[in-house]
Amino acid sequence: MSHEVLVLNSDYEPLNVCNMKRAISLMFLGKVDVLHTNSAIIHTISGSFDLPSVVRLRRHVRRPMPELRLSRRSIFARDNYTCQYCGHTSKELTIDHVIPKRLGGATTWDNLVCCCRKCNTKKGDKSLQKVCFTLKRLPRRPKYVPFISLTKYLDGARNTIWRDYLPIFDDVPAQQQAINEEGN
Repeated sequence: MSHEVLVLNSDYEPLNVCNMKRAISLMFLGKVDVLHTNSAIIHTISGSFDLPSVVRLRRHVRRPMPELRLSRRSIFARDNYTCQYCGHTSKELTIDHVIPKRLGGATTWDNLVCCCRKCNTKKGDKSLQKVCFTLKRLPRRPKYVPFISLTKYLDGARNTIWRDYLPIFDDVPAQQQAINEEGN
């Protein structure tokens, strides 16, 4: 039961992504309504039912607006696990300072990018001009702050059922890529 389930607030706002076990518990406690199901079926002693994919809470949960934190996972998600110098896509990436720390580069959204090990070794602590590198996309702080984590949001944007419930942000490369792939 490793499937993930999108949890919506009573006003259909995305709140969280939980595991299947938690979603089934919420169903049997009567705390959620199932909006969409997976194609999988679970068999119990009392019968069988479809596994949920999207659930909505019956009672509204008030949450403060989340803060988008700068972290390795957020940088990887923002750059779609793609080296911003050569375009190599992998899960084996590092974080690179575009302007090296020794040259006054800060650890900020605008100065950190995903980088493959080969490019990171070649660049080292040199400037982009010195190694003749160009960025595939300028790094910047995402304009959106989803209630669910950035990585979960970008993964969810690839799920055709979940996409109907996730807000659309113009500067999300993974969401655009998922929509483009579906059209092809």
